[in-house]
Amino acid sequence: MKAINKRGISEYVLFFWVYAVIGWIYEVVLETFIYRWGFTNRGVLFGPWLPVYGFGAITFLFLWYRLIKEKPWKCKLLLLPVIFLLTMATATLIELVTSYLLEWTTGAWPWQTYADYAINFQARIALSPSLRFGLGGVVFLYVIQPLLDLLSSKMKDKAVFITAITIVSVMVVDLICTIIFRHLLK
Repeated sequence: MKAINKRGISEYVLFFWVYAVIGWIYEVVLETFIYRWGFTNRGVLFGPWLPVYGFGAITFLFLWYRLIKEKPWKCKLLLLPVIFLLTMATATLIELVTSYLLEWTTGAWPWQTYADYAINFQARIALSPSLRFGLGGVVFLYVIQPLLDLLSSKMKDKAVFITAITIVSVMVVDLICTIIFRHLLK
């Protein structure tokens, strides 16, 4: 793996944010329009992003994207079932660890509804979402990431860096506000 420079780190910040926003949109659409539970901010932060999706996608990039990046389409198609299973397992493990982390830090985790799923573990993970995460991982790595690679390659170094700094600043302020607000509610 090549060394990651300032631009590389900045690009990963952009990718993280894009996937965190996509994850938030996915969760809101699922809850509002599919399950018809009504709108709620699905995030643990105030902003329209779910960091767990950003972390998951970045993990996919570091672990699995190199298996298909710059490979011929025939090879990518042959690897599709493997990528599906790898991203499904990775996302499920991230979700399980995140549930314990959130329970430890906040007292609960946002997806406790998994208790209603036929195949679940402690209501923290379930087969149905895991399958969707595998499918999402395939979409991320086969469709969205190549598009993001193309878009980021067209951006100047300074624009990538300034955008990344802005994203980090906004998310840090969001995190601080979330911690303060939750502390005031106790």
